[in-house]
Amino acid sequence: MRLIFGIYARRDNKAVSQVIAGRLRTVAGRGPLGRFTDGRRYPPGMSEADTDSGSRAGREEVWIEKYRPQTLDEIVGQEDIVERLQSYVERNDLSHFMFSGPAGIGKTTSATAIARELYGDDWGENFLELNASDERGIDVVRDRIKNFARTSFGGYEYRIIFLDEADALTSDAQGALRRTMEQFSNNVRFILSCNYSSQIIDPIQSRCAVFRFAPLSDEAVAEEMRHIASEEGIEFTDDGLDALVYAADGDMRKAINALQAASVTGDVVDEAAVYALTSTAKPEEIKEMVDQALAGDFTAARSTLDRLLTEEGIAGGDVIDQLHRSVWEFDLDDEAAVRLLDRIGETEYRITTGANERIQLEALLASVALDD
Repeated sequence: MRLIFGIYARRDNKAVSQVIAGRLRTVAGRGPLGRFTDGRRYPPGMSEADTDSGSRAGREEVWIEKYRPQTLDEIVGQEDIVERLQSYVERNDLSHFMFSGPAGIGKTTSATAIARELYGDDWGENFLELNASDERGIDVVRDRIKNFARTSFGGYEYRIIFLDEADALTSDAQGALRRTMEQFSNNVRFILSCNYSSQIIDPIQSRCAVFRFAPLSDEAVAEEMRHIASEEGIEFTDDGLDALVYAADGDMRKAINALQAASVTGDVVDEAAVYALTSTAKPEEIKEMVDQALAGDFTAARSTLDRLLTEEGIAGGDVIDQLHRSVWEFDLDDEAAVRLLDRIGETEYRITTGANERIQLEALLASVALDD
C-alpha cells in the first residue's frame, strides 16, 4: 500500500483511488494470488462456489448433530424417562424440570425435543438455551433470563428456558434464579441440566420434577452404532463394535465421535483404530498390568504402565477409570477387591488434587505387589 501511494503521489486523488481499488479487487478476488474475498486460498481448478459448498457439507456432517434425536420417541436408552416426559407433553402441562446425570446421555437432547414437540416450527422463538458454565454469575439471571421471561410469547401459554450445566451457577445466581422461578412461574418453565444435582440448592430442587439420567446401556450404544454405520455405509468388525461400546462407557456422544473418527482412517472400523483414536487402553492390557502386580512382579507391571502412559499417550486419570471398571474382572476374592478399590480411590483423589500421575500410579502398583 505504501508503494502504491509512493508511485502515484504526484497524481490526482481520483487516479490514486482507482489504482488502489483495482489492486485491492485483484488481491481480494480470484486474481493472481488465488484468494477469495475472505483471504482464503483456493485449490487449482476449484471455484469459490465449489469450495464453499464443500465446506458447508463438511460442517453438516458432524455426526453428533446429524444423528441427534429430534423427538422424544427417537431417544434411546432412557425409556422410563421418555415415557414420563411424553405424558407432560401430551397434556401440555410442563412443570419445572431438573435433568441430572453424566455427559452424553440425552439431557440436552430431551430438552430440545420437548420444545420441538410443544411449539413445532416456532420452537426456536420460544426456547432459550443458556450454558451456565460460560455465564455463571448473577447478571445472567437478572438480565437475559428475566428479559426473555418478560417478553410476549406468541399465543403459547408458556415459554421454556433451558439452563445447561446449572451446577456451575454461583450461590448468588442460584438464589436469584429461585426468585425468578417464583416471579415468572405463570409464563415460563425452566429446565435445568446438571452433572451433580447436589450442587443445586434445595429451594430450586424442591420446585422441579427431578429426572436422573443413567449412563446408557451397552446394548443401547451398540444399537445406535449399528444404525449409524448402516446409514453411512460403514463396515466394522465385531471387535470394533465392542471397542466402541467399551470406550464410550455409556456416553453416546463419545461413541458417535469415535465412530466418525475411525471411519475416516480406513475401510473397516476395527478394534485397533477405535482404541488408538479414543486414547483408551485395551481391557486386556489393564488386566495384564494388575495381574503382574498381583503376582509380585512390580517391574513388569511398571513397564506395562510406562507403555500405556508414554507410547499410547493415555492419561493417568483414564487409567484409573479403567482400573475401577475392571476390578471385578480380576481373579480376586471380595476382601482383596475391596482393598484394591480403596487404593484406587486414594490414588484418584491424589491425582485430582494435583499429585503426579505417574508417581501415584506406580505407588498403587507397588502397594498391590507388596500385598501378601
